[in-house]
Amino acid sequence: MFRLSWIAVTTLVALALLMPAAAQAASAAKIDEQANEALGVFREEINGADVFLNQAAGYLIFPRVIKVGVGIGAETGEGALRVGGRTVDYYRTTSGSVGFQLGAQAKSIVIAFMTPESLNKFRESSGWKVGVDGSVALIDIGAGKTIDSNNIKDPVVGFVFGSKGLMYNLTLEGSRFTKLDKD
Repeated sequence: MFRLSWIAVTTLVALALLMPAAAQAASAAKIDEQANEALGVFREEINGADVFLNQAAGYLIFPRVIKVGVGIGAETGEGALRVGGRTVDYYRTTSGSVGFQLGAQAKSIVIAFMTPESLNKFRESSGWKVGVDGSVALIDIGAGKTIDSNNIKDPVVGFVFGSKGLMYNLTLEGSRFTKLDKD
């Protein structure tokens, strides 16, 4: 009983400390710098990442998404939308969940729009939500594996990598992406 209480208190403290810090808007330059670092890790961990990203009409890179929860969870992070290898917009991802979950985690996410239509639908939305406005096929590829882009037929695919921490319940379902105003 004491152990469970200690875990709950620790996680709630982490939630209280991490979420406000994560919610603070980073500068465009900082997001780009972190996105470049995360893409470097993605390319190191996944063979064929460059070919895959070059085939995409565009991709979102969230270098650091923080998720914490004890029964009730929250997740947030900022990232860049890249088209033709350059940043065209900035976005925030947020989600909340209720259910069996315990822990805290930081991770990186790449969401690739494989068709111009899927990219345009995303860019024209005022707040794109996974599972409502579109679905993301979450690709589970471990470090050192190869992306087989011939087998990926979904218009929008996502990769979660570089996870630090422990969190039960890995999904993008219910995540909302909103465009940030960065000047």
